[in-house]
Amino acid sequence: MPNTRNTITASNIHSLIASNQFGTYFGVRQKVLDNVWAQLTHPQGNSVAYISMEIGADPDVYNPIKQRLIDLEHTSTMDNRLKAFINKLFHGPEKIPNYSGGLGVLAGDTLKSFADCKIPVVAISLLYRQGYFSQIVDSKIGQISQAVTWEPESTHGLYQLHDPGRPGQPLQIDVPFYNGGNEPIVIKANVWMKMEINHSLNFFIPEILLDFSLPETPEPFRTAAKQLYNAESSMVKALQRRMLGSGINRALRKLGFTANTYHLNEQHGVIAILQLIVEELEKLLGRTELCEATDQEIMQAADIVAHKTIYTIHTPVKAGHDRFEKALYAGISHKSCQRLLNLLARDEECPHTYNFTTLAMTVNKAANSVSRLHRDVTHKQFPQFADKISAITNGVHHLTWISEARGEVFNHFPALHNWQHDPGVFAKLPSMAKDLKFRNYLNIAWKKDTDILFKFINAMLLQHRDQKFETWIDPPNFFSSFIDRNSRLNPQVFTIGFARRFSTYKRADLIFDNLDTLCDIVVSNNWPINFIFAGKAHPADEPGKSVIKLILDYQKELHQKSNGLANLIFIPNYDMKIAKMMVAGVHAWLNNPKRPLEASGTSGMKAAMNGVPNISIMDGWWVEGYHDGLTGWKFGQEGSVNEANLSENPETLLYSEDSASFYQLLPTILKEFYQSPNNSAFLDKAVMNLLLNIPIFNTHRMAAEYLAKYELHLPDEQAQEMQRFQSLYNSNA
Repeated sequence: MPNTRNTITASNIHSLIASNQFGTYFGVRQKVLDNVWAQLTHPQGNSVAYISMEIGADPDVYNPIKQRLIDLEHTSTMDNRLKAFINKLFHGPEKIPNYSGGLGVLAGDTLKSFADCKIPVVAISLLYRQGYFSQIVDSKIGQISQAVTWEPESTHGLYQLHDPGRPGQPLQIDVPFYNGGNEPIVIKANVWMKMEINHSLNFFIPEILLDFSLPETPEPFRTAAKQLYNAESSMVKALQRRMLGSGINRALRKLGFTANTYHLNEQHGVIAILQLIVEELEKLLGRTELCEATDQEIMQAADIVAHKTIYTIHTPVKAGHDRFEKALYAGISHKSCQRLLNLLARDEECPHTYNFTTLAMTVNKAANSVSRLHRDVTHKQFPQFADKISAITNGVHHLTWISEARGEVFNHFPALHNWQHDPGVFAKLPSMAKDLKFRNYLNIAWKKDTDILFKFINAMLLQHRDQKFETWIDPPNFFSSFIDRNSRLNPQVFTIGFARRFSTYKRADLIFDNLDTLCDIVVSNNWPINFIFAGKAHPADEPGKSVIKLILDYQKELHQKSNGLANLIFIPNYDMKIAKMMVAGVHAWLNNPKRPLEASGTSGMKAAMNGVPNISIMDGWWVEGYHDGLTGWKFGQEGSVNEANLSENPETLLYSEDSASFYQLLPTILKEFYQSPNNSAFLDKAVMNLLLNIPIFNTHRMAAEYLAKYELHLPDEQAQEMQRFQSLYNSNA
């Protein structure tokens, strides 16, 4: 979806090279680089440091530079430096595997909207040379985890920064640690930067990535640095969190960045806040020995730091909150650090551990959940902090997730001409809701996206069939055993999509709880159906991996009991590119966690961005996005939030109750798909998703709500625009 106002030609492409003391970059003009750097180094600290353990922003899914350079790959007038940049753009790695799922992709979408809205933000994370993991799926074994190998050095938009004081040398930070025997050591990290460039190429967000995977890094630090969420031991997990938190302030200062607001995207980097408290204590006490500081003095320093800290909590699930044994921390931290943790990170449930969520909840001026229902859940879980926990409902970056085919439709209609800049324009759709031309164009685009998805799936199934004879892998799809050139998965069949992390509370196998009932619905009405599933389980999550195996095991039985009318497909190695095809190409999006354990559920928002209706439990964002059935369907248990329904015990996951509710609903959905003339019932819901959900569940609106917490000083025109985005929705109502 190119922006023709900023088309790059052979005559002006050289202007997209810019330099400063840390390196040379491609994609923005010099004045843009200088402007962003000036804002982030402003003496008054009028900027934000956004801290996230993972950031998902794969260049093969959204790349505003590449969209404008398609015809310039072979331009002969380029000098060697420019040719090198272009070569990376078109031939370098297309993925930056620094994310595992929703949290990281949400971070990436947030930063893209910060860039579009020109909010002065610098993001900080780690660079993982083995990424998260690559997923192989075998029908007899299930998920097999394989290390990712990628080349940051060859990746477009990713730069290893240089030390201006040491020509030719990488920019490094020195981070003090303890080696496990309570002996002080110094660990070095190289500093990288990914530029998250906005749609207009006139602003960017620098993502600072710290690479601790250096040859001189000792074990177990090197192991902890290589792979996101490495959980081979509590020590490795603790060190990874320490690397992130301890490197943040040193990296910011090395670059001259002056951010006076810190935004914790989850609690993983909260050690950075602890370091700020130490600095305030040193100012208050006039000394560096802090072990003798009183509780009152520590709380006074913590209160100062709290006034510059925002904390977003993303999950009510216990596994999402970092807890570390005090005995472990005694070996890897200074006594003054332990003194602060003893006061600020108390774990009421287990006095022998430090609770980093408690630390993050304690030291902030504002904490927020990621949906209204999640706010209510968080109030129950942290009643002592309820007065400062509000809701800022998640969103998604509409420019990333709206398909090219849908975007072309929106470009065609004058009422939506500004949709790329302002997702609020979709609120104007009431005048177009019954426009036959608009509905027809939208329907054609939907079919085009479905064809794209099915072309990918059928090619994958053929490849899996061939792999059975060429590799040791048993194909992960039963359909591969009989697919041929004349027998393909049919895109005209009603298709439900489901893709997310496989964790037991998300209940990926819920709708297959009673295959006889499911197949009876399909066979008795002769209504064929496809189920397209994808997602990874954490390598250490054995119950989650067992759910993937169950999905694989259901395929043959489902196909046979339905007389071939129902087919279940699993797409291995789920990533952002697969996600974008799925959310645009299916006919409905499924989400069935145990309520109220799904804090948000942004994949459903991505489907809604394309007009695809959701079929969902009333949990997370869907409580706000359902609109009394105008945008999709609901099923399953509802009711108030209490301790009983917060249980993650397998015996309390309500399989029989919620699956029965789904089976009761499914005939209605299938009837609407197969019997409504001209697909009218589904198009009604598609249009209402565009009208009601795009203006709400976008990261521009979300960024505006965060901006109100940041209290930055922006130019009047920019501040007014952000107020307009904020007026689209009040998450905390």
